[in-house]
Amino acid sequence: MAKNKVPEVNASSMADISFLLLIFFLVATTMDTDKGLARMLPPIVPETQDAPPVNERDVFEVLVNARNELLVEKQPMHMSQLKDATKEFLANPLGLATLPAKREVEVPYFGIIPIAPNAVISLQSDRGTTYQTYLSVQNELQAAIDELRNEISKRQFNKNYSELDEEQQKAVRVIYPQKISEAEPRSIKK
Repeated sequence: MAKNKVPEVNASSMADISFLLLIFFLVATTMDTDKGLARMLPPIVPETQDAPPVNERDVFEVLVNARNELLVEKQPMHMSQLKDATKEFLANPLGLATLPAKREVEVPYFGIIPIAPNAVISLQSDRGTTYQTYLSVQNELQAAIDELRNEISKRQFNKNYSELDEEQQKAVRVIYPQKISEAEPRSIKK
C-alpha cells in the first residue's frame, strides 16, 4: 500500500514577498516627529556679570501650579484671559504706572515712538505642571506677542508681520521684543 505523500508548498518566493511588504510599509508609513518650541535662547551671561536691576513694574509674572492653575501678577487667571493680559502689559496703551515704563526711542520706519524696552515676561511652572498646560501657556504668551506685532505691522505697513522684509521685521521686534524669562520648575504654592 502506497502512502499518499502530502505535496510540499514551494516557499521560495515567500522571502521576496515579505521583503516587498516590508518595503511597502516603510515607504507608506508616516513617522510622527515631535515638535518643540521655536525659541531663540539668549546668550550665556558671563559669571562675572551682575544681573541688571529689575523694576517690579517691568516684570509680568506668570506662575503655573501643580494643579495647572494660573497665577498672573499674584491673581488667579483663566487661560483664556492670559493673551489679552499679556498684550495689555506689553503695550501699556494708557501709560499706567503699574505697567512697564515707556521711553521715547527712534525706531527705523516708525520714527520716535514710546516703547517699553525693559518689559519682561517671567514664566515659572511647578514640577507637577502637565506638559500640555505648559505648552498652552507658552502658546498664549507667543500669541500675544504675535498679535501685537501684526497690529503694528498692519498700521505701519498694511501687511502682516510675516509678510514684512527682514529690516521691517527687525524694526517691529524693537518695539515688541520677545523677552520671556523661564525659571527652573519648582514647587509653587497657591
